[in-house]
Amino acid sequence: MMRACEVVITGRVQGVGYRNWTAKLAERLGLFGWVRNQDDGSVRTLFYGSKESVDEAILACSKGPTFASVKEVEIVAEGSGDSLSQEYDSFVVLKD
Repeated sequence: MMRACEVVITGRVQGVGYRNWTAKLAERLGLFGWVRNQDDGSVRTLFYGSKESVDEAILACSKGPTFASVKEVEIVAEGSGDSLSQEYDSFVVLKD
């Protein structure tokens, strides 16, 4: 079963390598989607792939990279696929 989740991560998550860490995590788990910094200091990401891999990625986001201090991981949208996934064939880091 495929799953798509858009997630917002808050805390000290910018300036600590969170986006690149997320991209490496997603690639390791075989996920598609994107990650980007938000103006409010949070990080927003879309994970698309198997339910198990998406669940694992969301759980890992609650810890983040070494220098991050995650306050909250909130699922802001989810679905079974196409409505959120668009047509990503990889996982990309979007510019600010």
